[in-house]
Parts: sequence; C-alpha cells; structure tokens
Amino acid sequence: MTHIVITDCDHGSTAPEEAAAATLGATVTVAQAKSEDEIVRVGEDADGLVVQYAKITESVMERLPQLRAICRAGTGVDVVDVAAATRRGIVVTNVPDYGIEDVSDHAVALALTAARGIVRLDRGVRRGETDLEPAKPLHRFNTRTFAVIGLGAIGAATARKAIGLGFRVIAFDPALEVGTVTDSGIEVVSFDRALADGDIVSLHVPLNAHTHHLIDANTLAAMKNTATLVNTCRGGVVDTDALVDALSHGVIHSAGLDVFETEPIPADHPLTALDNVILTPHAAWYSEESFVELKRRSMENAIRAAEGTLSTNIVNPDALVSVTERAGR
Repeated sequence: MTHIVITDCDHGSTAPEEAAAATLGATVTVAQAKSEDEIVRVGEDADGLVVQYAKITESVMERLPQLRAICRAGTGVDVVDVAAATRRGIVVTNVPDYGIEDVSDHAVALALTAARGIVRLDRGVRRGETDLEPAKPLHRFNTRTFAVIGLGAIGAATARKAIGLGFRVIAFDPALEVGTVTDSGIEVVSFDRALADGDIVSLHVPLNAHTHHLIDANTLAAMKNTATLVNTCRGGVVDTDALVDALSHGVIHSAGLDVFETEPIPADHPLTALDNVILTPHAAWYSEESFVELKRRSMENAIRAAEGTLSTNIVNPDALVSVTERAGR
C-alpha cells in the first residue's frame, strides 16, 4: 500500500488529503517537520511526500531511499531540489492550476485598491478626515494601461479581468513574440516597454535564477512615477530593499504585495511603515473552493506519481521512467 507523508501544513484540517488517500487506497502520516532530520525521521517509510514549506534537499532525498515522489502543495517548487530529484529518479509534481481564478482575483483587487487610493481614504475616514488629497491623482480605468508580466494561466486570467474593467492591457512573456496580439486582444510588448507604459505592472512569473530580483532599482526606475506594482507570484522576484527605497522616494506611486522575500513578513519590516503599499499575507491563493481543490489534488498527485500513473503536473518528466520501474509497472 502506497504511503504518503505530509511533511508540514499550516492549513488546519488535512481531511481533504486523508479522504483523497482513502479513495485511492493509500495511507497518510501528517507531520510538522521543519529540519532535515525531522523530515527524514517522519519520511523514512514514505513512498511520496506532500510538502508545503519544508525544504527537500538532496541530503534529505539520499536518506530516504524508498522515496519515489514529491508533490509541492502549491504552484512553485522552489523548496525542492528538482535537479537532485531528477538524478535520483524521484518525480516532482505540483498543482499549478488550482488557484488561477483566486490569484488573478487577488492581483486585480490589489491593483484596484491601490489605483483608487482605497486604503489611504479608509484610514483618513477613520481619523475623521474627508480630504481626497492623500489619494490623488485618481484616474478612470479606461484611461490606464495594465501591464502583465508573464502571460501564463494566472497572468492570462488577470489580463482577461483587467480588460473587462476597461483597462488597455499589454503583456510581456519571453515565450511570445513582441509585436503580436493574442487571441484575447492583448498586445505583446518588450519587457522594457511593459515597464515604461504600465500604470499598473502585475507580476506573474515563476521564481528561478532568471527572475530573481527581476524587479530591482533599475527596473523600478524605468517605471512611471505614477505606477503601481503588484506582486502575487513570488517574493524573490522583487528586490525588497530597492522597492522600499522606490516607494519612499516617489520612484513609483504604490505597490500591492501578497508575497515577500521573507515570509511571514516581520511586523517591524520597513514596508509596514509605508502608507503607499498594501500588504496581504500570501493570501492570494485562498478561497474555500481553492483550499479543498489544492489539498485533494496534492494528495492525488503524490499517490499517482509514487505509483507511476501520473500523467499531468509533472515538473521533471525525465524522472518518470525510473519511478515507473521502481513502482513495478
């Protein structure tokens, strides 16, 4: 019988995972392992792991000889050494599409809240103030440009919603040819032009060596000083120190952030002292619907990957042959 270990989980109940395992005839152990030694201890007889934040390094893998699969309960797999897993024939999987609607909803919500000065106006009302000056200038959405960086599933959904609100939408994606127009009517532009033209610049890229600090002092300086930056992808895509400086000195107008280089963000972080940034605690993924879907599919993917029957959401397909052989298929 396939055995799956949930290494860590801060979502409360693991009932959806346990129900999915029971349906597929697998057993589950739930842990809150943080260190490598703890992960190895709870995972010593695991065929697969479901991971939230626990770092699965090559050192961990070499101490778990039975391990055949690792599923990241989410989209990003930066907590897993994917190259090491591939070398060892361990399939890495994720759930990349569970939160498309939720994250894009959140990105648009952050953008609109910042663009309309909602937080500043709210705080003013609570102080007994009715002055509009703290929120000025405000503009109609149909006079503004919404730039999407990364036109994958979430970026495309964000663009679709921005179009529906009346924005002119442009996008940069390295896989798309500059100068073309998508079937949805989105003009594909260069990265530099997206930064220069965007009144709102919304980030939707994975975190990797190419995108780490994609937004730094230089790229922030290339944006309009009236622009809003929105980040719902990964904190490491933005150089936090450069962003704090840009927000403090009027290089850009505002930001809406759901992700940070260090999570959770400390209460005394410099960002929390700024009134032109909206902060949410990595909440973009969440809705009641996405919560259940993520947990169910994480377990299903881990079991099927360990058994060599998973055909979708595979991050390292080169490991498939090995895991199928080890599963006896």
